[in-house]
Amino acid sequence: MVFGTRPEAIKLAPVIQRLRLKGEEADVDTVVCVTAQHRQMLDQVLTLFDISVDHDLDVMEQDQTPTRVASQVLSSLEGVLAKERPDWVVVQGDTTTVVAASLASFYAGVRVAHVEAGLRTHDRRQPFPEEIHRRLAGVIADLHFAPTALAKRNLLREGVPEEQILITGNPVIDALYQVLRLPPTPDVGNLIESLSTGEGRVGIVLVTAHRRENFGAPMKSIARAILDISERYRGRFHIVYPVHPNPSVSGPMHHLLDGTPGVTLLPPLDYLSIAHLMRQAHIVLTDSGGIQEEAPALGKPVLVLRDITERPEAVEAGTVKVIGTERGRIVAETAALLDDEDEYSRMARSVNPYGDGRASERIVASFVGEDVKAFLPAPASAPIETG
Repeated sequence: MVFGTRPEAIKLAPVIQRLRLKGEEADVDTVVCVTAQHRQMLDQVLTLFDISVDHDLDVMEQDQTPTRVASQVLSSLEGVLAKERPDWVVVQGDTTTVVAASLASFYAGVRVAHVEAGLRTHDRRQPFPEEIHRRLAGVIADLHFAPTALAKRNLLREGVPEEQILITGNPVIDALYQVLRLPPTPDVGNLIESLSTGEGRVGIVLVTAHRRENFGAPMKSIARAILDISERYRGRFHIVYPVHPNPSVSGPMHHLLDGTPGVTLLPPLDYLSIAHLMRQAHIVLTDSGGIQEEAPALGKPVLVLRDITERPEAVEAGTVKVIGTERGRIVAETAALLDDEDEYSRMARSVNPYGDGRASERIVASFVGEDVKAFLPAPASAPIETG
């Protein structure tokens, strides 16, 4: 298993846990190699899911570029593959680690399994560089774990043999259900309690925005929309925004929003905290891919702060709406959900297309010789009770 960022770790954690649990009886040895493309956020997830690491490439640098990360992963992984001589290398998603690890494995003659395969926007530049990363991983991979039927159709159109594709659902739902059985961290628990209980109770609007394509004018537009929303709904809804440390995000957000009544800017949060905030939120505004999958599983309407998404299944299901980054549009779409109970209920009660929380079982079954057909096809599922 090779991964380097928090989203990869979250989605692979249930797979690693189950592989290691089944390993002795199924004669499967699972080796974990982290690239540490993102150091601190990755380590938080490893601790949360109690994942031990066998190889740590530790490639993260200040102001790193995709080229630098890719070159370091490619060269560093060569020795690990030579030492371990694995039957399979498992990668997840669309990061620089994914494409570099896939290519290194191909050069070493090792088969590659790609978790969350088949996502496409069909626009080479959006999102950048992730769209090209996942296309390249799709060309290299020998086994494709597609989260949905649409992802499978994308792969089939690109010439991937059907016998190399397995629809599993997305293991992020497995991870989400697992962490929500744990209590929130004290700081976030206290924040949730202060906002959602007692006489001063207000609804929570959770915001996350950090993607590269939104740097510059779009990020400022998002910040100004948050200002407008906070003024319009002060006393009814409170905006909570964990701000990414990248100066292209933190700069405009803190400049425009620091001290704004009805807005709480937080430092980057661990996954447990984000999961509990999603669970308590009324709606979510985000440009994150993972949250587009997670929030609908909790019955939370999602407004996507992007012009295009590689996860159209949730849009078609009615749980997600892509609204872009124009200030007026963000305010209007948010208002429609906060003011119109029927519109809110329509999105909140829609079926989540990303599975039933058993994706890791299907993935592991394919490696340990179990009959994958014993696990029912990953169905769309209703949101879980949010408490």
